[in-house]
Amino acid sequence: MAKNVSLASVDQKLAMAKRCSHEGVVAGAKAAVVASVATAIPTFACGKMLPWARTYLNPTAKALIVSTAAGMAYFVVADKTVLKTARQNSFKQG
Repeated sequence: MAKNVSLASVDQKLAMAKRCSHEGVVAGAKAAVVASVATAIPTFACGKMLPWARTYLNPTAKALIVSTAAGMAYFVVADKTVLKTARQNSFKQG
């Protein structure tokens, strides 16, 4: 009987961990989209207007700037969301 209880507890913890990570992925993806738009507009506008940017920022550099901002936003927000939901769940159980 104790083995069944511990398996149920493990299954419950696994389901909770999956839910926490899924929430982190969704929040991170939303943040990456916002960061992409917020970075792409000024990056491409500067590439059209500023002579320095027109000379030194080729399309690959512009894409790298936008994708770096999106990647950073994704990982920061996903990490914070997973930690927040894990903290909330640990207070509910404790």
